[in-house]
Amino acid sequence: MIDNQELKKLALELINRQSTMTLATARDNTAWTAPVYYVFYKSAFFFFSNPSSRHISETMQSKQAAAAIYPYADTWQGIKGIQMSGRIRQLAPGVTAIQAIRAYTRKFAFTKEFFEPGQTLNLENFIKQFKVRFYRLDPQIIYYLDNQIKFGFREEVTL
Repeated sequence: MIDNQELKKLALELINRQSTMTLATARDNTAWTAPVYYVFYKSAFFFFSNPSSRHISETMQSKQAAAAIYPYADTWQGIKGIQMSGRIRQLAPGVTAIQAIRAYTRKFAFTKEFFEPGQTLNLENFIKQFKVRFYRLDPQIIYYLDNQIKFGFREEVTL
């Protein structure tokens, strides 16, 4: 049907074409979702968020999160996406944060509009400007789904 390399290629194409990931968390038997801009870099999903937001406080308590990435679809054949679960952690300043922020600002060039010309786009300046922190979702399990391949197609994929 479809081999692992082709599945990985399709998943990565979808991930890199999209910009928004919906995070899902829960507390006290009540679920919550929140959309965030993300960049996929070195097998992880990086995003900025307010540390006091509900989705961050819940995932820091539970150590669990789920996420979905999908394009708009207006037919059942057009439904495709990524479903995953994993752990979210806050990034500290360092090489990984520097590289991931570079990838993020390449993907979301408009972020430069919020800074003075020549100002360094680093973790410290993002924190000061937006009162956010930088987070990393490390997926533990990822599924690629695609009704164009077959109705209800859903396979685990390793990225």
